Amino acid sequence: MAGRNERVSTYTAGSGDTDGRNGEQRKNLWTSMLESVASGKRLPEKNLLVLGGTPETQREFIESLSGTNARRNFDRQKTPPVANNFALGYTYYDVLDTDQDDTLARVSLYLLSQPSGEFASLVSPLLTPESVSHTAIIILLDWSQPHQWLRQIWRWIQVLEEVMGRVSSEARNEMEDIMASWKERGRVGAPTNLDGTPTATGTSGDGDGQLPLGPGEWSEPLGLPLCVVCQNAQKMEFLEKNKSWKEPDFDTVLQYLRTILLRHGASLIYTSQNTPSQLPLLIHSTLGITSLLKRQPLKHNVIDRDKIVVAPNWDSWGKIRILGGAFDAELVSKGWEEDIKLPAGTDPVPDQESRSPQHPSAIAQYEEWCRDPNSGGLAVVESAMPDGQIVSVDSENPQDFLERQLKILEAFKAKAPEKGPSPLAAGRRTEFPEEKSVNDHIGPVQFNMGGIQVDADDMLQRLKDRNAHASPDEEEEEMDDGQAAHIAKDFDNEQLQNFFSGLMNRTAGAADAPRS
Repeated sequence: MAGRNERVSTYTAGSGDTDGRNGEQRKNLWTSMLESVASGKRLPEKNLLVLGGTPETQREFIESLSGTNARRNFDRQKTPPVANNFALGYTYYDVLDTDQDDTLARVSLYLLSQPSGEFASLVSPLLTPESVSHTAIIILLDWSQPHQWLRQIWRWIQVLEEVMGRVSSEARNEMEDIMASWKERGRVGAPTNLDGTPTATGTSGDGDGQLPLGPGEWSEPLGLPLCVVCQNAQKMEFLEKNKSWKEPDFDTVLQYLRTILLRHGASLIYTSQNTPSQLPLLIHSTLGITSLLKRQPLKHNVIDRDKIVVAPNWDSWGKIRILGGAFDAELVSKGWEEDIKLPAGTDPVPDQESRSPQHPSAIAQYEEWCRDPNSGGLAVVESAMPDGQIVSVDSENPQDFLERQLKILEAFKAKAPEKGPSPLAAGRRTEFPEEKSVNDHIGPVQFNMGGIQVDADDMLQRLKDRNAHASPDEEEEEMDDGQAAHIAKDFDNEQLQNFFSGLMNRTAGAADAPRS
């Protein structure tokens, strides 16, 4: 009995420890199955380095980027917190497929608001040889400050150059390979699409129709794909109505952005609040996230001014010149090349004096043309004036102006002669000889009163006649009143007393008489 209780299953005990046929250790069946399931459910990790903006605009960017994932399960409805108030912020979100059931990838966002080189030590550890192939850079701009856009991009590029100088050599070599592959993505005749999937040309193996790089393209690669997002495009309407911006002005801003971003192979998109855009599609394609059910193509748009979308490897100087105007793409591109070569902390606008006239600063050109919108919107008018004339006028203090005018008026008052009394009496009416002829020319004045046509002149004459007939009677009444007042003055108090005494005696005598 005891022997039967101590019996152990030799199958379960030795199933994972028995040797194979050739003396090899047999692998545990359950371990291999669990490992395969775990590796199948492991989500692809993607990284976004978001530069610029404020904590509020960064939150708006995250909401617009992950806003397509509206239908979620109950356990997925918790929004991840956004920690972006200090130094390097962080948050994440999951990219769902079209049917909102399958999770395609998890995107981690690292947020930085201030373009300071002090944060380079925080960003550089994120760029490892394993993660750089799944990382992209976002620069946020806002339409409330369009006059600072080129300077903001220039500052962030300086920060990125300092970050790239701190990464390892293996990561830097990986970035060079990534940039070499990105020069072919999405280009006409290229073997790969923007999201990294093979095209029909790449599948067939015929790549002879690929277009070469144009002038100014990919001259300054940054090591990672770059996308510039211009937020709050709805403020363009405010600039047009209140700041005197016109349609050519918005086109010129777009030309500057497209020209400098062409050198870095970057993409550009305008977004508005509460308006759907292609931002999720552009960013997810840049990260290589593709739907398994339905692939949506990215459509470029340079016509609708508040819905601009410029994909990488699509733009060129010829397409930029189509917008018209006196914009010189080559001059701006050369000026930007000189700007990004300046050391950190150098202002490109004062440095323009030491440059050759053939390569002026692109930032200086842009800021000279596009002034602060709060300055009254005269930048466009002043740029069109010959010889750099200034249209605006600086006004003096109103109190100083009024004080000076008061002294002038007092001086005139002291010199002016005193005016005598008016020769015409106050109640006298001046008659003009032309008045009668004018009245005859005008004719009678008539108006409708209660359905009866009344002649104003005739009515006025009747009123005058009635007043003339009534005036003698009024004079007689005034005379009678005057005589009565004079008679009343002749009676004294003694006469009045005798009169009332006589009345009393007469009344008493009548009362004593016998009744009949």
